[in-house]
Amino acid sequence: MEIVHTSVMVEEALRYLRPDKEDALFLDGTLGEGGHCEAMLSCFPRLRAVGVDADPVILDRARERLLPFGDRFRGVNAWSDDFLRDYPLNEPPDRILLDLGISVFHYSRSGRGFSFTAEEPLDMRLSDEGGESAADILASRDEKTLADIFFTLGGERYSRRIARGVVRRRAEKHIGSAKEFAEIIWNAVPASYRHGRIHPATRSFQALRIAVNRELERLDRVLPLALDILPGGGRLGVIAFHSLEDRRVKTFFREKSRAGVVNLLTRKAARPGEEERRRNSPSRSARFRAAEKLAAGSGPGKGGARCPE
Repeated sequence: MEIVHTSVMVEEALRYLRPDKEDALFLDGTLGEGGHCEAMLSCFPRLRAVGVDADPVILDRARERLLPFGDRFRGVNAWSDDFLRDYPLNEPPDRILLDLGISVFHYSRSGRGFSFTAEEPLDMRLSDEGGESAADILASRDEKTLADIFFTLGGERYSRRIARGVVRRRAEKHIGSAKEFAEIIWNAVPASYRHGRIHPATRSFQALRIAVNRELERLDRVLPLALDILPGGGRLGVIAFHSLEDRRVKTFFREKSRAGVVNLLTRKAARPGEEERRRNSPSRSARFRAAEKLAAGSGPGKGGARCPE
């Protein structure tokens, strides 16, 4: 099977989430194509893993990739916050990883309109459970609400112009494709903005995707659920890719540290090394934070070590 996505900060995940016991249970709450899970299972030969993903298509790809590990791996089709809220297993995980990025697979292979360069239906849903698509949101929200989405969730400075362009276009016809939405953005922004460091549609597409999948709401739910399910000495690692996510993770960990609930394993967010940034461009914006849950009456724990070569 061809692997489309290269997982980021795998070395950091192995270092900080190294298990204390050989047959520990690892929970990958955002499995994707299974890169982190494969690394953990390969590095720690008695480790068991559960991988959770809302997208049944990419979950099937991960299951195929992880077949060599047999019954050491189990895949679950669910959102991680829903899975942890109604946790179905008889034992808690010892280590939890949440990679908040969107897989390259979704941009290049899913056909759901994540990429502004593709002539695809403007869907952007990561799950097939229903709910509003990206096209539904563009069709139903008023101009101010659309501008707020583009600005708040994407940091788009021309959010009002873009929202106005959407409203004008939808008065003529339904906006149904990713390429059409990208063209609206291109025509709405100043000419000087069209040739900047990133494509002018990047931030609005990010904002719309976050809104469709309620990503920040889910993150706010999953962090306390993950920490609650961990036993004392359990560890939670989170990889974030933009400031809206990372700020929430940093604030959550710091508040729990001040309350004596966790020991921060990363005082500042770990960043990918120069070599990883060079060979895997999506890693450039990645930030990794990890914390260890303290048992009652325990002191701070120690940082992890790299997996032996």
